[in-house]
Amino acid sequence: MDIKKLQTLVVDALEDVKGQDIAVFETSHLTSLFDRIAIVSGTSNRQTKALAASVRNKVKDAGGDIIGMEGEDTGEWVLVDLGDMIVHIMQAPIRAYYRLEEIWGDTPVKLGAAKRAPKKAAGDEPKKVSGHLAASKANVEAAPVIEKKTPAKKATAATAAKKAPAKKATASKAVGKTVKVAPTKTEAAAVKALKALPEKKVRAPRAAKPAADAAPAKTVIKRIKKVEA
Repeated sequence: MDIKKLQTLVVDALEDVKGQDIAVFETSHLTSLFDRIAIVSGTSNRQTKALAASVRNKVKDAGGDIIGMEGEDTGEWVLVDLGDMIVHIMQAPIRAYYRLEEIWGDTPVKLGAAKRAPKKAAGDEPKKVSGHLAASKANVEAAPVIEKKTPAKKATAATAAKKAPAKKATASKAVGKTVKVAPTKTEAAAVKALKALPEKKVRAPRAAKPAADAAPAKTVIKRIKKVEA
């Protein structure tokens, strides 16, 4: 069987049983016994045995050869020999202790098409959630919103600016006006009483008295001649 096809079958078989941390390395430059080595982790003895059985059955159904299997009795480390490829199925503590990647892992193989997503079971399909619930809606990145001012708003602002001087002019006109306030009743009565009073006679000013040191005024007496009969 072609090595690439064999590699694909092994990876698919391991993914079917949900093997963890699947890694494939090329070893043709290190040994002539096999061309590929695969390492995978299992969480329990039961899973490691199930992973080994899945690989054996998948390769056998495709017409491949199963050279041998070891470690099925304990399940801590199960080795499946496929001739051109060796599969090591190990529990996590055993894998961390022996570190096979440091021995065979200098040339890792990119799985590519061989490593596909695990098949979804019928019960694994996501449940449909009502779209009207806010919690069920996916978060959408908010796009920046650019606000555009409408021409109508600009026209309104310009009109308001033109009307502003008119208000100032009205205010300036109101400053010069005088407001007549009607007199109270008390003030009106006082004004009426003042008008009713008789007018005072104005006396002529008295002649000034002559000073004591002033010279006596001369009196001129004119004699009148008698006319003889």
